[in-house]
Amino acid sequence: MKYQQEITIKRPRKEVIAKFSNPDNIEHWQRGFIFMKPINGELGAEGSQNLLKFKIGKREIEMTETIIKNNLPNEFSATYEAKGVYNYQVNRFSNTLENDTLWITENEFRFSGFMKLFGWFMPGAFKKQSWKYMEDFKAFVEDEKSVKNE
Repeated sequence: MKYQQEITIKRPRKEVIAKFSNPDNIEHWQRGFIFMKPINGELGAEGSQNLLKFKIGKREIEMTETIIKNNLPNEFSATYEAKGVYNYQVNRFSNTLENDTLWITENEFRFSGFMKLFGWFMPGAFKKQSWKYMEDFKAFVEDEKSVKNE
């Protein structure tokens, strides 16, 4: 399953990238985030890996993030692998004429095992979750609104 989404953030790209690239900010815009732990390589470097843990509903999910390309402020791409789910994500950031930032994300999901059924019957759930992260990041950057205690 592949899809693309975009959102305009009413802040200069430099400010958006500073918040996007700071791992301490993840808890403020990714609901359910518990922790990130580097497991291989230098944090943020291409080829490096991190263990991410989230609470989604009553379940805790661990996934491995592998940085594919870190060419910020232009592009950041990574894979995210959890049990039964593989996600390749490309994030691109560009300036608008109004000195705002256009954030475009491309996602490709592949499923195995039980998650194949979930991906087949509920593809909208993945798109909705991606969009929610984008909206929450926009609110964090523009209004300093955090999802940390929600």
